[in-house]
Amino acid sequence: MRRRLLTGAALSLLIALVAAGCDPLLTPDGPAPLRFRDQVFTSVTKTSNIVYGHAVDQDGVNQTLTLDLYQPTGDTLATRPAIVWVHGGSFTGGTKTSGELVDEANTFAKEGYVNVSINYRLDSAGGCTAPNNQARCLVAITQAEQDAKTAVRFLREQAANFRIDPDRIAIGGSSAGAITALNVAYTHENSSPGEHQGFSSSVRAAQSLSGAELASGGAIDAADAPAVLFHGTADDLVAYALAQGTVQRATDAGLLAVLVTFDGAGHVPYTANRQTILDDTRNFFYWQLDLKNAPQ
Repeated sequence: MRRRLLTGAALSLLIALVAAGCDPLLTPDGPAPLRFRDQVFTSVTKTSNIVYGHAVDQDGVNQTLTLDLYQPTGDTLATRPAIVWVHGGSFTGGTKTSGELVDEANTFAKEGYVNVSINYRLDSAGGCTAPNNQARCLVAITQAEQDAKTAVRFLREQAANFRIDPDRIAIGGSSAGAITALNVAYTHENSSPGEHQGFSSSVRAAQSLSGAELASGGAIDAADAPAVLFHGTADDLVAYALAQGTVQRATDAGLLAVLVTFDGAGHVPYTANRQTILDDTRNFFYWQLDLKNAPQ
């Protein structure tokens, strides 16, 4: 069962938003087909292995960072919102072709978004599940955040080529990718190494599936990006309490954060909850990226 479970200040903020007619998960109204709500395109054009940067990993190896680009086929709009998707894998494995990310990228591309799914530096020693690997785990979390920010800057640098609206970029991910997405959202304009300096690495909204804000190196504040978090209560890899704590810290800072709870679900319960995740993410991004007022 899916429910929104919030306590304290987080619950008060959500009640106030709903009372004011600003429910962040409200489905946008308007005649169909409505861009960014409905699937207005029937096919997607994928361009694989675009190089977005280079970075040295923990073993001193210079890694080429690549992404896959998903665009609505036949779209003529001059500027479109964009989403950066980040895969999971405990910061030691996984790729940009992770099944749920490919599904999300294709779904949102058909609704009119530009989507990219990124690879990033991984820890060869076992990431955040290997025993006695805490120090490398923390470095891997930091490097993933840095690479995701490099990808955001790359999109802004290439905005004209990809026909991206640089003011409407969001980020999302699963597990380690969700942690990375939230860390990007919650560090706002903090400096970060990587290529394409001179372009902003900030995002306007974030989505997390089975993630939490971990080791981002700074306190959440009201200038950061709002986020929607999906989490199972029986998650044995990223504890549900970590997501609750993230939402509470964000809300205490005056920042919107919504937790969608899947009772009894474990880690990354995408298949069983696919439509809820897609619909709630769609609605959240629609309002936070102000797509009602975006070019149509």
